[in-house]
Amino acid sequence: MEAPDEELMLAYGRGDAGAFETLYKRHRGALYRFVLRAVKQRAAAEELFQDAWMRVIEARSRYAPQARFTTWLYTIAHNLVVDHWRRKGLTLVELNEEVGVAAPDNPARQVEARQALGRFLHALEALPVAQREAFLLHEEGGLSVAEIAKVTGTGEEAAKSRLRYAMAKLKA
Repeated sequence: MEAPDEELMLAYGRGDAGAFETLYKRHRGALYRFVLRAVKQRAAAEELFQDAWMRVIEARSRYAPQARFTTWLYTIAHNLVVDHWRRKGLTLVELNEEVGVAAPDNPARQVEARQALGRFLHALEALPVAQREAFLLHEEGGLSVAEIAKVTGTGEEAAKSRLRYAMAKLKA
């Protein structure tokens, strides 16, 4: 059985570098996708992603599990993203790369998959920032409504409402 994230972070704080490697492997993909979708520029996302992990490293000796590790990690990432947008004057940047889709054997299905992904990404981009963030924290980070509220500094009802509206708009 794998150790919980909180135990791994505590072990890392005591000097177990392998515990950090496990945490990084568990969360790197989802955290990177969250940051990339929030800032929409690969270079900025990579920098913020690395900054988030540097903050984890810097906080290792004082980490105290008061919530799930993922809640703490995504709070760090959320704050970095907010700071990024403040520095940019909240200017939204267009996605500058096409999204790749795994090619199924049937070319018609490949076209359908690309079109569906394109519609989804367009709908995701069209969401208000707060709703998009709630959706990504839930889907990419696996956070609960209470954890989303904690990460974003809002009440649970606001987080729940943002998530509900985001889901409804994406389904439509």
